[in-house]
Amino acid sequence: MPKAADIGGKRLISLAPDAWVKWVTQREDVVARDILGSDFQWISRESDVLVKTWSQQTGEFLVLNELQLRYTARMPRRMRAYAALAEENYNLPVYPVLVNILPPSATVAMTLLAPYANVSSYQSEVLGLVARQDYRVINLWEVDAEVAFQPSLPSLLPFVPILRDGGSAPVVQRAVQLLRANKQLSELEPLLAFFASFVLEIPLVQQIMRWDMAVLRESPWYQEILKEGLAQGQQQGRQQGQQQGLQEGLQEGLLSGIELGLELKFGSEGLQLMLTISQIEDVDVLRAIQQGIKTANTLDELRRIYE
Repeated sequence: MPKAADIGGKRLISLAPDAWVKWVTQREDVVARDILGSDFQWISRESDVLVKTWSQQTGEFLVLNELQLRYTARMPRRMRAYAALAEENYNLPVYPVLVNILPPSATVAMTLLAPYANVSSYQSEVLGLVARQDYRVINLWEVDAEVAFQPSLPSLLPFVPILRDGGSAPVVQRAVQLLRANKQLSELEPLLAFFASFVLEIPLVQQIMRWDMAVLRESPWYQEILKEGLAQGQQQGRQQGQQQGLQEGLQEGLLSGIELGLELKFGSEGLQLMLTISQIEDVDVLRAIQQGIKTANTLDELRRIYE
């Protein structure tokens, strides 16, 4: 079983920073000089990474990397704020890059004014004064899986299952073999397993990788998407409550969030609890179960909440 490891954005990019900045800027003359430390106060997550970079044409500049699990409507404003803060703090021009890992939820996609894949700038205007920030957008599900198998770009290997044409068992197995062939890369197996679980059945993922859910829980990506899934259930509950009556809507929304949380944290075994939980009508108990998923280490601990 692979060991737990730091598999956040900074660790991924540090595997091959030169190849990474060349890939995100699409410029072969760009060279990474330093991955900046986390002393910059706005970098609060593992997926916000600043790379001090140089090119003969531009000189020294910063590549701001924001790895976002799913696009949200607030990302344009966030990219504008991040780019401005980075430029002010380091007194260097900034090349901002937003890497969307998974497609946005259907709810978010429908509420956007433009297709999310084309949202690559922020603009606001007050009394004729215009603020604008452009940034590059990379949607990983649009990137061909073969790109990850280039020897110079190992940072993309954990994302193979969600890349274009990467969601089959043979392709995932190929990525696993490459990770295990390199001691430095083998620690990325939990992240690969995590994303494989989005496109393959969890028992198949476990078979391919000899993988255990306990390893996945060490991943900052896991914690973030678990939080997102639970929040999504609450949001669905509010929306359905407006349409169907508050009590029924909250119940359905909470059950949706609980189901996602159980699958992410405990796999198919956790989903078996839904046979009982789905019969619970008390929304306070459902809320307690939803919160309990975050802290429970075993299914028995979770059962004690409602039995």
